[in-house]
Amino acid sequence: MEESRIIKTEYSEEMQKSFIDYAMSVIIARALPDVRDGLKPVQRRTLYDMHELGIRYDRPYRKCARIVGDTMGKYHPHGDSSIYEALVVMSQDFKKGLPLIDGHGNFGNIEGDGAAAMRYTEARLEKITQEAFLGDLDKDVVDFVPNFEETEKEPVVLPVKIPNFLVNGSEGIAVGMATSTPPHNLGEVIDAMKAYMRDESITTAQLMRYLKGPDFPTGGIVTNKDELLKIYETGVGKIKIRGRVEFEKQKNGRISVVITEIPYPMIGMNISKFLSDVAALVESKKTMDVVDISNQSSKEGIRIVIELRKDADAENFVNLLYKKTRLEDTFGVNMLAICEGRPEILGLKAILKANVDFQFEIATRKYNNLLAKELERKEVQEGLIKACNVIDLIIEILRGSKDRNMAKACLTEGKTTGIKFKSKESKIMAAQLAFTERQANAILEMRLYKLIGLEIEALLKEHDETTANIYRYEDILERRDSMAQVIINELDNYKKEYGRKRRTVIENAQEAVYKEKEVEEMEIVFLMDRFGYAKTVEQSVYERNKEAADAENKFVFTCKNIGKICLFTSTGQLHTIKVMDLPFGKFREKGTPIDNVSNFNSEKETVVCITGQTELNLRQVAFVTAQGMCKLVDGGEFDVSKRTVAATKLGEGDTVVSVMPLVEQHQVVLQSRNGYFLKFPIEEIPEKKKAALGVRGMKLGKEDLVENVYYLSPGEEVTIEYKEHPILLHSLKTAARDGKGSRK
Repeated sequence: MEESRIIKTEYSEEMQKSFIDYAMSVIIARALPDVRDGLKPVQRRTLYDMHELGIRYDRPYRKCARIVGDTMGKYHPHGDSSIYEALVVMSQDFKKGLPLIDGHGNFGNIEGDGAAAMRYTEARLEKITQEAFLGDLDKDVVDFVPNFEETEKEPVVLPVKIPNFLVNGSEGIAVGMATSTPPHNLGEVIDAMKAYMRDESITTAQLMRYLKGPDFPTGGIVTNKDELLKIYETGVGKIKIRGRVEFEKQKNGRISVVITEIPYPMIGMNISKFLSDVAALVESKKTMDVVDISNQSSKEGIRIVIELRKDADAENFVNLLYKKTRLEDTFGVNMLAICEGRPEILGLKAILKANVDFQFEIATRKYNNLLAKELERKEVQEGLIKACNVIDLIIEILRGSKDRNMAKACLTEGKTTGIKFKSKESKIMAAQLAFTERQANAILEMRLYKLIGLEIEALLKEHDETTANIYRYEDILERRDSMAQVIINELDNYKKEYGRKRRTVIENAQEAVYKEKEVEEMEIVFLMDRFGYAKTVEQSVYERNKEAADAENKFVFTCKNIGKICLFTSTGQLHTIKVMDLPFGKFREKGTPIDNVSNFNSEKETVVCITGQTELNLRQVAFVTAQGMCKLVDGGEFDVSKRTVAATKLGEGDTVVSVMPLVEQHQVVLQSRNGYFLKFPIEEIPEKKKAALGVRGMKLGKEDLVENVYYLSPGEEVTIEYKEHPILLHSLKTAARDGKGSRK
């Protein structure tokens, strides 16, 4: 029996090593693109698999499920959803500046709707993908490695002829790092690459004469042109981008704000978020200019229409959209890519250098490969030409030989032993033959029709072409200028065929400034019914409907239209409400629930008092709780910016029964549940801070609580109904605070 071996290791070291291995696996093999072809492994494998399946741009579409399954089975042993998602994104022209896959079916849209399931959709390669990404794979220009199970070979990198990392950009989250590169204009990128090839000492600023900045497929306006140089020098920064807005005048005189291009980060669900944000601005009364909003976008493009009132300031409204919605957004740039096997943040010049070096590398391998093939072809052609000149001798050798090896030995080494010749002269000439092995094989396999005169002429012409090709390939390989010109010619062809006009405008725009309309200050009347529905009306409207307003509403008071309202609750909380948040206008409108415009929760607390904050600042506020605690608080303490604060401190199980801003009241009457009444001067209640508990105002019996609180002003007679008997409060005997009171 073998002894068991226990290997002792430090846990932290093992965890560190394992995590680093995992992190590097995600970084290199999953999340980050290679700077040379601008593709992540899943994208590269998907395109290569489509190439292997023969799904070219000029052939029929194939089911995406077939492509995804084949890619997963051969090259990418991860989830099928990640492969299909990569395939879908490579086909979306609103995400990629240069789509690499031609999708057929529902591949999603700019508004965030996802693609149909892979069993329904079909795809094939785009023409440029076939030409510029996969065209030279058969020329041994890149290395191939075994797949995950070592049954297939896959390319380490695709021989991409254009700087795809810049053209299509990239987004990816690895472990501890993320890449975010904006898409660019193909023509501009090619021009910048050519400029770098002509002068490798060129500066980033000079390169940006050709590559102006990002070119998003959704268009838009980049507003921080002056900051772009630093971003492209360092590879890190923030690009500010706005949507494009036009103004249209309607027949009814109203102006419509029409959004025809959106910022790149808004694509997807952020379009519906933008619409809801505009609606929220209207609901919160940040703007009163919007009459209607509609999303009229279609396959033709984005068209979001916001109809404004006749007297609206359209420019000011657009500035509000820039400030408060994603119509102006930022694109975080972090040009991180795998460069020489490790993740690196690259500036524009470093990216172009990596791509140019890669182009020279694949061109060198390509033309070495082509040169070797042409040299082989030349060798064979020269052998056939020489053979045609002595064809009678060769036929004599073939007829006189016993087998192929005997004939081949004669052709290559001049061995005539065993071969029957018609004459000694023929044998002497045969002994002088010295064809190469490749030439000899070609002669032995040559068909008789090749002896026709025209065929011999074609052979001579083909030999001349081969010689010219060899001269050209040798020139390209020996002179860097020649190779550079070949690369530039290819780039020019791609630019001519696939280039398009820039969509994104780049400028220096002033920061959006929104001027809020000044609201004329006025006194209005607050109304809230017993169901908690609140509204405000003009004082003249209230005066005309005073009797009905007082009868139908629990709280009625005047306040400033630009001020706040303070709502005190039974739980000791103070909720502040902006008067502007309440509906203003018609008397017969129902109003809005007070819960909707504040943090007040009608299920957990009840309203004890509501008053205007302006009036509150000038007064003392009396608090009385169910357990008989009371205090006065300076009203200025309740001038707070938060929507909810604690208005008072409460004992365990206690609740607030009364909150009263004092004007002329000089006495207070506390009534308990058991029928005790205690009247005493308000001046006996001390002033405390809002966070204080207060002092006892009334001695209560076991399980007795303060139920009602009444405040008396000089000369005022107040009568209440208690147990169906009237009680004159001013006739009650005045006692001292903290007494038991008299029972009725």
